[in-house]
Amino acid sequence: PCDVFGIDRSDMGVPNYRLMVCSAEPGPLVTQMGFGIVAPYGLSALEEADTVVVPAWRDIDEDPPEELLESLRGCYREGDRVVSLCSGAFVLAAAGLLDGRRATTHWMYAAALAERFPAVRVDPAVLYVDEGRVLTSAGTAAGIDLCLYMVRKDHGAEVANVFARRMVVPPHREGGQAQFVRA
Repeated sequence: PCDVFGIDRSDMGVPNYRLMVCSAEPGPLVTQMGFGIVAPYGLSALEEADTVVVPAWRDIDEDPPEELLESLRGCYREGDRVVSLCSGAFVLAAAGLLDGRRATTHWMYAAALAERFPAVRVDPAVLYVDEGRVLTSAGTAAGIDLCLYMVRKDHGAEVANVFARRMVVPPHREGGQAQFVRA
């Protein structure tokens, strides 16, 4: 999401998004790859958001902090678009935002999501799912696909194509395309 929503593309004549990296925890977030992510904003900054993107969650067996879940519920109640990428679907499910909805996550986690959150209609075979103001995607590349899909919805195909061209990625892959094909 940082590549799609956080880069100034005004030199290319397209609209920009205002990206705010937020965290429920103080200090740099440590990734499994060993580098940190600085999140200069706390959850209170979500009050300014129109779209909230939850990236991959660090551990699908770990319950997210209640403060984060309540913030996401509040964003949804206020009319914001709430999005998860990859295992971030576990966070939206824990907040109850996927109950009764079709959703996806990385194919490796789909069975666990369905088992842990039976009220979610998990579709493990697609790249992303649009359920109105709640959207979910599969793995890394599918997350980029979903973010570009949102740009397309917000500003049209021509603008989304400019974003994709700058990122050197396909401008559009259908959300219903299979995640994983066995050879």
